[in-house]
Amino acid sequence: MPNTKSAEKRVRSNARKAERNQSVKSSVKTFEKKFLALATAGKLDEAKAALSVATSAYARAAKGGVIKRETASRKASRLQLQLNRVTAAKTAAPKA
Repeated sequence: MPNTKSAEKRVRSNARKAERNQSVKSSVKTFEKKFLALATAGKLDEAKAALSVATSAYARAAKGGVIKRETASRKASRLQLQLNRVTAAKTAAPKA
């Protein structure tokens, strides 16, 4: 329970920021899931576009302070590695 007017304002401000942060995190996770679904389905062209959207979302979230810069970099890197693995597997598979 806040004791001062400034503490009351901070409670309201923190609630707004928490709601915004939750929204950004949710959208980033959604972009990641869309990419992973496309990558595992083998749709490489669509997966590349989804990867671009997901890495951009991670960068924006890091820039806004929603997630740490290192976390965004690590997750974007792992998504790229996933695409590379799928691409290598698809090109190495014999064409029937």
